[in-house]
Amino acid sequence: MSLIIKLSKINKVYKTGEISFLALKNINLEVKKGEFIAIIGASGSGKSTLMNIIGLLDHPTSGTYILDGQDSSDFGEDYLAKIRNEKIGFVFQSFNLLARTSAWDNVALPLIYAGISRSQRLQRAREVLERVGLGDKLESHPNQLSGGQQQKVAIARALVNNPELILADEPTGNLDSKSGGEIMNLFEKLSSEGKTIIMITHEATIARHAKRVIRLKDGGIQWRQ
Repeated sequence: MSLIIKLSKINKVYKTGEISFLALKNINLEVKKGEFIAIIGASGSGKSTLMNIIGLLDHPTSGTYILDGQDSSDFGEDYLAKIRNEKIGFVFQSFNLLARTSAWDNVALPLIYAGISRSQRLQRAREVLERVGLGDKLESHPNQLSGGQQQKVAIARALVNNPELILADEPTGNLDSKSGGEIMNLFEKLSSEGKTIIMITHEATIARHAKRVIRLKDGGIQWRQ
């Protein structure tokens, strides 16, 4: 199986005036296509910083990030936006859905930036909503959906461009245990279909759904399983 991600000696330093904070320390990580990985650690361990770098939302201070064979330091801003829209699907704890917009249009939103016609956008949005079990909720607005259903809409939105990589930041953090279990079953299904998934979680029971677990502590990798 080929690599989709290779991080080599990644460091991230934040500066506030004369004060520097080393958020990530010498991170080395390889992820193969189709892997399902959980990243765990306490608050302040560097989980979100690492996810932001993997998702091309932030740049490392030093080190090399190779994404699908390309050195990310060579990416210009326009190409970064294109990669984030087409190659990476993002799932957040807070869902980030548009409140006054139907599930259908929330899911179709990323396709606008890809220049796809409205009829094609809605067709693809319908297909992924059916895939996550919400084919009967196309016209529903977020306030008409449960937390678990809203997260499924967010996952459908992440899938609509058929990305190679899915990044999930505490995807069950706002859900009850039953809804959280449904979301993890969905991630396991996506993993079995060949999607690469990297998930941040602070819950050990959620991390167990992944095939590999990496624990961060004080900005460095403490252990891997």
